[in-house]
Amino acid sequence: MSVNVSFEGKTALVTGAAKGIGAACARRLADAEARVAINYRSSEDSALALADEIRADGGEAKAFGFDISDRSAVSDGIAAIEQEFDGIDLLVNNAGARYDNLTHRMTAEDWERSLADNLTGVFNVTKVCLEGMMKRRFGRIVMVSSIAAQIGSLGQSNYAAAKAGAIALMKSVATEYAGRNIRANAVIPGIVATDMTKDLKAELAEHYISRIPLKRFGKPEEVADVVLFLLSELSSYITGATISVNGGGLMI
Repeated sequence: MSVNVSFEGKTALVTGAAKGIGAACARRLADAEARVAINYRSSEDSALALADEIRADGGEAKAFGFDISDRSAVSDGIAAIEQEFDGIDLLVNNAGARYDNLTHRMTAEDWERSLADNLTGVFNVTKVCLEGMMKRRFGRIVMVSSIAAQIGSLGQSNYAAAKAGAIALMKSVATEYAGRNIRANAVIPGIVATDMTKDLKAELAEHYISRIPLKRFGKPEEVADVVLFLLSELSSYITGATISVNGGGLMI
């Protein structure tokens, strides 16, 4: 028996959707008939091209540029999305950035920038979207975290801390708003083949792959499929949960 997921009549906001996992989520949501708001900060050309691609395939999408770490920009950006698409029903908090260094070499600026982009920005977007979701008594939220939140990561103490914070934020949101028919969950990708990993040195890539039972990096679409599941009613009794998409990497 096949199961078709449909978000007809629903609007989805995907942050950081110009490339990688975010773009894969936007495509999957559009395929499932959602209206898709593609958020970007600097990759305008990629975001506009993705919106064009989705519309050419018969979907409905528009790109919206704003920095999620800027509270005023978030308020204005979400207001524009709600005016265009009449509310936001589905939220994928995917945007993020890395400012890597060993902890003792990390600058205060890089620590603060990482928390702003990977945690405070998630709070900013979630807070504003919750206002409309509460009024409509419907909302589905997915945080895209990272395996770094579970095991730490060399040279990424700022990123790991922020991504772990996003999981804790998700659990609080899930607890606070369940009575308003709002569910929140998190996806925790392992190493995924995106622009953020394409420059890994061959030796380091081989080292990582040797520790993954499935012996390869993940694909953005494989993460997007789990995001789609958590946004859909196939997961109607799941909230406050984390699902790892890592090829079995945490079993070793």
